[in-house]
Amino acid sequence: MAIGTFILLGILLAFFLYVVMIYNNLVRLKHNVSQAWSNIDVLLKQRHDELPKLVETCKQYMKHEREVLEKVTHARAAVGKAREAGDVAALGAAETGLRRGLMNLFAVAENYPELRANENFQHLQNRISQLEAQIADRREYYNDSVNANNVRIEQFPDALIARSFNFGPRPLLSFEPGEIKDVNVKELFGG
Repeated sequence: MAIGTFILLGILLAFFLYVVMIYNNLVRLKHNVSQAWSNIDVLLKQRHDELPKLVETCKQYMKHEREVLEKVTHARAAVGKAREAGDVAALGAAETGLRRGLMNLFAVAENYPELRANENFQHLQNRISQLEAQIADRREYYNDSVNANNVRIEQFPDALIARSFNFGPRPLLSFEPGEIKDVNVKELFGG
């Protein structure tokens, strides 16, 4: 074999290894996005399980606030549906509705001192507030992972490999600008 053949084989091998390296990095980014979504999903499920307990506790005291409680219940259902479908855009809209409902619920609860003094209500407030903070943190990590994935599949030469193997962009999880801040239960109740 001629030396030119070895050089050509070396170049082809280097090119193949470069393509494999890009492909593996794209796979890693795709799985990072999936893992970040799973982290959010776990927290959403935990909060989803806590909300009925909060509504039931409030029902015992807030007999005349049926509409407020129904809004939280409907918003919870919308979040659950979007979460189960993995529909990031619908989840963002549903989360906005749920956050509004919770803010309204906690604001109305201020008119019920017996409710605010209830140990179960206080526990649920704290638990939901903690979950909201964790969801916000995980949403940031998810969006960072999505951004890294989306940038990488648009960059040359990665874009060529991404298109060849059907690596697509992933949606960011966003809420309405006024709804980005967490539900601050302590602020609502002056404590």
